[in-house]
Amino acid sequence: MATGATLGIREHHGVMRAIWKGAVTFGLVNVPVKLYSATEDHDVGLHQVHDTDGGRIRYQRRCEVCGKVVDYGHIAKAYDDGERTVVLTPDDLDALPVERSREIDVVEFVPRDQIDPIMYEHAYYLEPDSKSVKSYRLLVRTLEESDRVAVVSFSLRQRTRLAALRVRGDVLLLQVLRWDDEVREPEFPSLDETPRITAKELEMASALVASFESDFEPEKFTDEYQVQLRTLIDAKLEHGDAVDTAATFGEEPDEEKEDGAEVIDLMEVLRRSVERSRGSGSSGASGGGSSDDSSGDGAEKSSSSRRSPAKKAPAKTSAAKTSAAKTSAAKKPAGSGASGTKDSGSASKAPVKKTTARATATKATSGSAKKTPAKKTG
Repeated sequence: MATGATLGIREHHGVMRAIWKGAVTFGLVNVPVKLYSATEDHDVGLHQVHDTDGGRIRYQRRCEVCGKVVDYGHIAKAYDDGERTVVLTPDDLDALPVERSREIDVVEFVPRDQIDPIMYEHAYYLEPDSKSVKSYRLLVRTLEESDRVAVVSFSLRQRTRLAALRVRGDVLLLQVLRWDDEVREPEFPSLDETPRITAKELEMASALVASFESDFEPEKFTDEYQVQLRTLIDAKLEHGDAVDTAATFGEEPDEEKEDGAEVIDLMEVLRRSVERSRGSGSSGASGGGSSDDSSGDGAEKSSSSRRSPAKKAPAKTSAAKTSAAKTSAAKKPAGSGASGTKDSGSASKAPVKKTTARATATKATSGSAKKTPAKKTG
């Protein structure tokens, strides 16, 4: 009897996925099968964190000789006999004769009660992997009627293993067995003494056993610790006694990142507003102002124009604006006149109220410029 198998991936969360796929051969009969893990762990998954801030605890592969953190690719295996250590490199291990056969060979058929339950390890279900299940059913019926299990030898993850092929319900079950030297013999000196047990004591003990007799129903039993642990976790989640998972990895939650971005934008707007406010104040106090202030003011007006309804200014206002700009330019240096021309151009595209205000401001500037020569400096 033999089976072929290829290692696959098994998903958790109750979804069964095949981890092997091959064929069981019984004499000349070929039975294609898929293998599934027959058991799963129901424990709540827990990990370690720092009790003060909830940060995840990570372990590093650090060399005790040089003190450096070692990459997994530079880690070799070694055997320690207590005084000496033998380092086994990947090349050493590759040189060993690895069992790569996919076949599971039947060694013998034995009565099921001759296999001590302590020998059993991991169990795998076999599902038929063909359109016809006749050969699969034939193997099941053969094992049932013979009341025996097949002791088989096979290769799993490049290691030779022993297993028992038996029937559970109407499904074939492949159960890995421990090697004989893996089972420890109990050697307790306290059991060397054989005390005398009376018939009355044995009778009473038997009566006590009879009072507890029942059929085994595994569904009646529950793991109380896991149930209470799950209840505790749910209660903490419900009352908000939890931290953001991203924060346990040293990452900032998305909400904090967004809030930080908003604060930065607000500060930038406030800074620019203060600078513009100071620029406008100094322009009004000095009279004509500098070309940089005019450019900044013009940019601010243009920004306001884009937010206002698109209305054209009256022709008279534009003419007054042009005349005022020329008068102002005559009193200003060449650089200031160029800046004023740009402002008049942008103002002509602004709404009526904005253009009128600009024209008034220009006249005020022109008037102020005329009065400036009256003040002499020493």
